[in-house]
Amino acid sequence: HFFFSFLTFFYFSQMVLLSSLSSSSTTLCLLLLLQFYVALSVILLRNHHNNNHNYNNPNHRNPILQGNQTSCSLFIGSWLYDETYPFYQSASCPAVDSQFNCQLYGRPDTEYLKYRWKPANCELPRFNGLEFLLKMKGKTVMFVGDSLGRDQWESLICMISADVPKAQTQMSRLYPISTFKFLDYGVAISYYKAPYLVDIDTVQGKRVLKLDDIRGNANAWHGVDVLSFNTGHWWTHKGPLQGWDNVEAGGTMYEDMDPLMAMEKGLRTWARWVDANIDRSRTRLFFQGISPTHYNPSEWNVGASTGSCYGETIPVTTTPMTSTYPGPDLDQSNVIQKVIREMDNPPFFLDITLLSTMRKDAHPSIYSGDLNSQQRINPNKPDCSHWCLPGLPDTWNQLFYTVLFY
Repeated sequence: HFFFSFLTFFYFSQMVLLSSLSSSSTTLCLLLLLQFYVALSVILLRNHHNNNHNYNNPNHRNPILQGNQTSCSLFIGSWLYDETYPFYQSASCPAVDSQFNCQLYGRPDTEYLKYRWKPANCELPRFNGLEFLLKMKGKTVMFVGDSLGRDQWESLICMISADVPKAQTQMSRLYPISTFKFLDYGVAISYYKAPYLVDIDTVQGKRVLKLDDIRGNANAWHGVDVLSFNTGHWWTHKGPLQGWDNVEAGGTMYEDMDPLMAMEKGLRTWARWVDANIDRSRTRLFFQGISPTHYNPSEWNVGASTGSCYGETIPVTTTPMTSTYPGPDLDQSNVIQKVIREMDNPPFFLDITLLSTMRKDAHPSIYSGDLNSQQRINPNKPDCSHWCLPGLPDTWNQLFYTVLFY
């Protein structure tokens, strides 16, 4: 605006000067002046357009929103009932696993679908799937981690698909990588299964968790435009759910190791790889906070001694749970944040732990296709770890979308 005002002033001042010249001289000068004015205007308009294009370009490094450092505290707020939710229906989404499809497997209530996250002092932009595809045209987004990353991956596919129902798509589910492509836009949304991020190899018939080695998994992460990592739950699994037989660290084999110590060693291996291999000028990098479980009602209902997330239909509102979260999730979250703080090129930390802690109502519970028919009628065998789709992971993706583009 300043330059156009200056040009206008300059133009009319020259008109005043030219009025004292002869008519032929005036005509010639006017033509030259007009050409100069038009040429400079074109240059300014082109620069203005390019600046706007860069602002909307996903690779343009806008200042990253930090929830506790700006006027918008993304991860502190409340859940509001909103009739315009959910973003999609599970029956119309090509990607929802039976494990997360609570409505298909008999969940009788629908209120849990209607809650919108409201940060304390701002509003989140509403997710727009077409905008996501246009801004990510020709690029790849990859979620890396455990089944909570798969939960979020499927959610993002559903959210985008709802806004472009006629788009040509292609899906492949393989191990360890699954990919959904929006062919009209050249956008690929992938999930890479790596519950510990570091490698697991088979040595003499035993599964060895290699806390110092990540090369096998990381080969798949090169050249990805947006990477979002998560880990946490598998580090504390014991018995038949434990994903390894031995742990190797520093050239020594262990039969067991403190889970928080093992997690920190593995994360430091991941952090070194990221610092050495990720070009932050072309790759956007995220780390997802710990997704909480809800197996112990005493954490949100003082005095409760039995039960789980089964039968819960509304979020937590005014209990101590909204200010802090007890148990191993907090310890794991502290390990993640400690490692990230010490990185040379840290990812953006999507701190979804507290807002997810409030959603005791959003788990599959017994309404999961991952349970057999007998388990689905037994409230003592609920899934209070994963999340229904539609549901809470849609909010994770709305926050992901906000940080990517706003």
